[in-house]
Amino acid sequence: MDKYYLEVNRKLNNSIAYWGYILALIGGILIIVFGLLGLIGNSFGSAYSPAGYYVSGALYSVVAIVIGIICVVGSRSVGTLPWAIVLLVLGIISGGIGGVLVVLGAILGIISILVKSSPR
Repeated sequence: MDKYYLEVNRKLNNSIAYWGYILALIGGILIIVFGLLGLIGNSFGSAYSPAGYYVSGALYSVVAIVIGIICVVGSRSVGTLPWAIVLLVLGIISGGIGGVLVVLGAILGIISILVKSSPR
């Protein structure tokens, strides 16, 4: 019975981390897309983002693209605590729907870490 419980727990843990990866990846791609749209035309995300209060226009778009690239690269490692925290902070800073998805992915990554390290 213990082997069965451990196997189910490991599969659930991998599933949670996988969904965190997917959400963070989609959120990072959306942040990049909205950053590129902001360079082309009016910035959609700057009104809804904490970063939009400090920088505006093209500078916000460049910041959003950089944050999006970091989120896409870091989404592969959402199952590790340092990257989950970095993605959580970047998702909060970027704002918008992409930032919400990155935050949700980071939270799922943190949950998978806590489930993995919980003593039984």
